[in-house]
Amino acid sequence: MAALFFGAATPISKPLLNQLTTFHLAGLLYLGAAGGVFILLLREGKLLLPWQMDRQNAFRLVGAILFGGVFGPLALLWGLQQASAASVSMWLNLEMVATAVLGHFFFKDYLTPRSWLAAGGVFLAAGVLAVGDGIAGIQAGILVALACICWGIDNHLTALIDGLTPAQSTFWKGLVAGSTNLVIGASLVPLSAPIMSILSGLAVGVVSYGLSIVFYITAAQHLGATRSQLIFSSAPFLGVFISIVFLREPFTPVQGLASILFIISMLVLFREQHQHHHEHFDCHHEHLHCHDDRHHLHSHPDHPESLRHSHHHCHEATAHTHPHLPDLHHRHEHA
Repeated sequence: MAALFFGAATPISKPLLNQLTTFHLAGLLYLGAAGGVFILLLREGKLLLPWQMDRQNAFRLVGAILFGGVFGPLALLWGLQQASAASVSMWLNLEMVATAVLGHFFFKDYLTPRSWLAAGGVFLAAGVLAVGDGIAGIQAGILVALACICWGIDNHLTALIDGLTPAQSTFWKGLVAGSTNLVIGASLVPLSAPIMSILSGLAVGVVSYGLSIVFYITAAQHLGATRSQLIFSSAPFLGVFISIVFLREPFTPVQGLASILFIISMLVLFREQHQHHHEHFDCHHEHLHCHDDRHHLHSHPDHPESLRHSHHHCHEATAHTHPHLPDLHHRHEHA
């Protein structure tokens, strides 16, 4: 669902850049995201303030806001001004590569040989697209690549944030990043776009950034940022489809070849298996979870095992073997 909502953002944002600057649109998209998840916050009944968090998680949140909410969107929209929405949609697959490489070397989100092969296939597909679009394509590709690196950092920092629900993380990212970009944009060029363009930017933010980010964070905290990002890489295909049908952009043979490479890479990924003996140390934290796994053994008479909820809870030290992904409980060293 995160991929479905986010995939529509690029082609829908392309016409809005005729009325709004990159700063204006980036600000509206993330303010829309904050507004879109506010109703979820009301349902949760609580909102943890950033200064109430421990220092490590507050640092992760600030990093996620800067890289994911400020730098990333600006680089993407600058690239979108120079290339077709279909090509930019496909280049967004580089976010998966950036997330994978950063995860393996810096965030203990290790890749198997099969995962490396999938990441290489996606990188090759993005390279085919960039070369096929000429000099302008290469320039736009570099900007989109920078955006993807920023979002790769954001993905890992967000997946590791303890104590904030996905809706709370999205709210603070949207509110702070959106306000920052909008203030910068208004100081450079007055916001004089038609009201419908402004409302459209906010509406895209509600769905394609607000709900999409909430769904993605929920997945990343259970699958790990890298695996979640690999699945999320299906988003560009919807973007390409909308670009062709609604923006009347051509679907080129180069895009077709890149699509084939991407599909093969995803098939390789989905056959991945990972299991080994590992240890868990005792810890205390808060995050969204349910009780149908092997790690949340505390009882809740009023909660079904499969119902997801968030509260502060404890884990006792244990050692066991089972198939797992690099979620919040499996960031361990292994061969």
